[in-house]
Amino acid sequence: MAMDKQDIKETPIWALFEKGRSFHHRTGIYIDTDRNYRMYNGNQWEGVNLGDIEPIQKNFIKPIVKYKVAVIHDNLYAIVYSSMNYQNEEFRKTAELICQMLNAYAASVWELDKMDHKGRRICKDSAINDEGIIFVDFDEEQKRPVNEIVKKNDVYYGNENDDDIQNQPYILIRKRMPVSNAIDFALSKGMPASRKEFIVADSDTFEESGEAAKQEVDDQVTIVYKFYKKEGIVHFSIATRYATITDDRSTGLRLYPLAHMNWEEKEGSARGEGEVRHLIPNQIEVNKTEMRRVLTVKRQAYPHKVVDESRVSNPEVLDSVGGTLKTQGHTVDDVRKVVGYITPAQMSPDVKVLQDDLIQFSRELAGAGDAATGQIDPNSASGRAVLAVQNASRAPLTEQREGYKTFVEDVARIWLEYIIVHSANGIDLPMKTQDPTTGEEIIQLVNIPQITLQQLQATVKVDITPKSVYDRFAQEQTIENMLMAGLFSPQRVNELEIYAQLLDDDSVSPKRKILDAVKKIKDNQAKIARIDASVQAMQQRVNNFLSEEPAAQADQIAQGEMKARLMQTLQQEIARKQAQSAEKEKVA
Repeated sequence: MAMDKQDIKETPIWALFEKGRSFHHRTGIYIDTDRNYRMYNGNQWEGVNLGDIEPIQKNFIKPIVKYKVAVIHDNLYAIVYSSMNYQNEEFRKTAELICQMLNAYAASVWELDKMDHKGRRICKDSAINDEGIIFVDFDEEQKRPVNEIVKKNDVYYGNENDDDIQNQPYILIRKRMPVSNAIDFALSKGMPASRKEFIVADSDTFEESGEAAKQEVDDQVTIVYKFYKKEGIVHFSIATRYATITDDRSTGLRLYPLAHMNWEEKEGSARGEGEVRHLIPNQIEVNKTEMRRVLTVKRQAYPHKVVDESRVSNPEVLDSVGGTLKTQGHTVDDVRKVVGYITPAQMSPDVKVLQDDLIQFSRELAGAGDAATGQIDPNSASGRAVLAVQNASRAPLTEQREGYKTFVEDVARIWLEYIIVHSANGIDLPMKTQDPTTGEEIIQLVNIPQITLQQLQATVKVDITPKSVYDRFAQEQTIENMLMAGLFSPQRVNELEIYAQLLDDDSVSPKRKILDAVKKIKDNQAKIARIDASVQAMQQRVNNFLSEEPAAQADQIAQGEMKARLMQTLQQEIARKQAQSAEKEKVA
């Protein structure tokens, strides 16, 4: 079917997208993004014509960013759901059990979707380019959330002055994909096949984040998602420039499926302020100073030969090692009058001092100097002493650590929203229980109805466990001291449990590991108690048997033998029937 020109109209979503794109151009977001990543990655002479001079740089921006991101991720983050339903006391215990199951589910999703890696990338994006963003979708087949990193360039807020995503009047997300993939995607979403001709390639790559993303192999098309809230419920629609892929639909969610981390708050901006932008002027000056020093060394720091060629028959030998210089009519004593050297010029030490100061003060003012990075001899200080110094110097990063913690909590709330919305037929959650025969811990799936999840009214908090080298050293010292004190003995397990419960969640001491050890010790005690009870019951039966009359003993022995024969007969009959069944299958 040929495309009718009268039908070629831009979709309403595209008009809204053009409005957001115009704002991004006006505020320089696209150019700023490329510059921030270029300076971080080390391409710091972009666009400068240096002729045949090799560009030299001392990139101090990357170490600063890497250090700060590493500080934030020196911890393990774990999602913990807890119930806020205090009105229904009878439901309270059920709610606590469901929250434990949700915690196990969240831990599984976190691991499967590699959220530690994605979280680090979000943090890195926010440090380099102000804001790190993640978009959460839901895999209905796998029954779990799927988290996708989205670049700052590709998100357009209805209110660019409010950093609270949930207050936004609407949010647009821009995606690029090959035209063939876009058509398949549109058809899978229910778009009529007759409209696929309106999905056409474009060259809108200027808005892509990073220089490399502007070069594409296949013809691609821009797809725009729109999210907005109607009566407290999030709705969405999807379109290209000329084709509507999905009309307005309800997601059932109360939260936008988007979470972000701003590196630092910026008054009046939804995007925040990153680490790189204000380091760029100092970085450029350091690079220029380095180039000046190199050029000065090349031109002036080496001695220059001066030769009177009219008195030398073979001046070319001066550039070779061990050559013989032939003079014309001069003695050896007069050779200094024929060949000489210009003394190298001395460069002012102020140049190097200036450059070193620029690097040092840039690092210090950014909170990533030697003291902050923990330049301490670990052999001359305990793990706790090193941690004390490092923690004191890392205090300026408290805002960023809290920002990342809030980001993880926002993601966890969105996960819970998806779980509730997509559990019309209930959702299977893992539950830890004990095998009644062996007493071993096993995991089984339990179907939780949607109404139960809605009654849960869960809130979210994030548990943090330190994991740096010195944190682990301090943890090992703590555990070793507790072991030497005998706190892991069954007799003192209650003391150990009280100690662990009194620790803060982010304590250097491994609170969660200690509580796990307490549980294992108590489980072992319970298992030993069951075995002892079984042995005592057996001993009691033996004693009762020995105290009875011989006739009664004979009756018990006969009953035991009869039971054994019956069991043997039953096993033989089962084996016979199984053999007959197998024979019939062979014949068939």
